[in-house]
Amino acid sequence: MAITVAFTNQKGGVAKTTTTVNLATALAASRKRVLVIDFDPQGNAATALGVPANQTLTIYEVLTNQTSMREAMMKSAVPGLFYVCSSFNLAGLDHELYGTEKPELRLKNAIESVAQDYDFVFIDCPPSLNLLTVNAMVAANELMIPMQCEFYALEGLSYLLQMVQKVKKNLNPNLRIEGIVFTMYDERSNLTGAVVEDVKQHFQKEIYQTVVPRNVKVAEAPSHGKSVLLYDLKSAGARAHVALAKEFLARH
Repeated sequence: MAITVAFTNQKGGVAKTTTTVNLATALAASRKRVLVIDFDPQGNAATALGVPANQTLTIYEVLTNQTSMREAMMKSAVPGLFYVCSSFNLAGLDHELYGTEKPELRLKNAIESVAQDYDFVFIDCPPSLNLLTVNAMVAANELMIPMQCEFYALEGLSYLLQMVQKVKKNLNPNLRIEGIVFTMYDERSNLTGAVVEDVKQHFQKEIYQTVVPRNVKVAEAPSHGKSVLLYDLKSAGARAHVALAKEFLARH
């Protein structure tokens, strides 16, 4: 059965989608079968994977029982890497599922129907703490937290950890934080070092040794419909994600 990993952070702009897509690409290149579920209504992961937007069958149709997960899955340009599109309709899912039976289990049940076909299932979560994020945490075995080295990121981490504890207590006692990845890392900044040291006071084994630096190639890649590994494998951003994948696999 696949290991399901939710990539989440309450704060936006921390390279959450970038980390999800590039780590998934690196793992697929290592001959792992990976399913990426775009669970953010903005649908940015589609751009990075070169998947056409406005698909008829998306994760929204899956969660509202209009189609199955298997029917919604698509092949990406990377062998072994599959994808389920997002939809703007996800933004109103809280209201649509209000009052239905166990709405927090919708994603978990959908993933279980295909989990035997994959090594890893990655969920790219929205930058908010709502029913979508709860669904992702209930479905996941592990959480991966991409984190930018700035003050507001620490506040976002605090809120996220509170939610994780609530989900563990009430819905998914096996949920654990697999790792914290520092993104857009700038070793020249004093603030970067201060944030890292602050996080290390509360987490040690969860922190990845690999950091993802600020890199223009990482920023350019989505506009070409590619992950940075396909766009420029020799770039610092691509090399960092390859190293991250090696560390990820070593942990598993």
